[in-house]
Amino acid sequence: MEEFEFSVDEDSIGGRLDKYLVEHIENKTRSFLTKLVEDGQVSVNGAPKAKSYKLRKTDIIKVNIPNPVEIKAVPENIPLDIIYEDSDLLVVNKPKGMVVHPAPGNTNGTLVNALLYHCKGSLSGINGQLRPGIVHRIDKNTSGLLIVAKNDNSHTLLSEQIKEHSFTREYQAVVCGRLVASGTVNAPIGRHRLDRKKMAVTDKNSKDAITHYFPKKLYNGYTHITCRLETGRTHQIRVHMSYIGHPVAGDDVYGGVRKDNEAYLIGQCLHAYKIGFIHPTTKKYLEFTSPLPEYFQSFINYLEKKEK
Repeated sequence: MEEFEFSVDEDSIGGRLDKYLVEHIENKTRSFLTKLVEDGQVSVNGAPKAKSYKLRKTDIIKVNIPNPVEIKAVPENIPLDIIYEDSDLLVVNKPKGMVVHPAPGNTNGTLVNALLYHCKGSLSGINGQLRPGIVHRIDKNTSGLLIVAKNDNSHTLLSEQIKEHSFTREYQAVVCGRLVASGTVNAPIGRHRLDRKKMAVTDKNSKDAITHYFPKKLYNGYTHITCRLETGRTHQIRVHMSYIGHPVAGDDVYGGVRKDNEAYLIGQCLHAYKIGFIHPTTKKYLEFTSPLPEYFQSFINYLEKKEK
């Protein structure tokens, strides 16, 4: 169990308890810390308080963080859309809505659960028991292509390509607004200062992030674009496009939900369209594409009809 104790200083007087915890305890989300308050794991001067409690001078805050419950990844017979497979790796087309690996709140039904069943244990172990074979990830609500390593050698060589930016990753998206010219967003990404579930463009505790974007077609209030990644930060395209004022359509975290699309698009319109890499054994370049899924194409069809 982790334990924290804080003495409220003058700069924090009048602030909310939940906000104070977010600002003073690193690597924990607001929702996680709020649940600690609700579960009675946070006390102020020896007594539990509501998350909205307004702090007073010399308040003593004590926080207990229980040891995490162990999560185990177990094989599950879940159908996979496999684009390519050999003894070293496979390329899978992940549907929107599927989580990549188990985590608190998503312990089953993930891509890893399906891979464990399909591969019968033949997956790389570099990323630990909860992420076997996972070389890179995409968001739960992003569809498209992922590469999975079946052994540690393949995992290492594929990861090196990602690190050296020689790994091809192209996405297609519909973004809000009219984006008339190609461009590049070169802006570092780190955790949002207040909402730890979100990422943000920031100079604090961040990593370099580069996204190239290319308009494909303009619509009334939207643009269909292609994005090519040089880096692979969490939520990178979503954060970068929102940063330049063109959030991904349907993205309810970074500002892409608009009244005119709510009825026609459930979730974010972002698809991992193309993946290319040097095969770790044959040393040949392989490239795969995935057609736009139904949810994405339906929204494009809706935008096309509005143009007529």
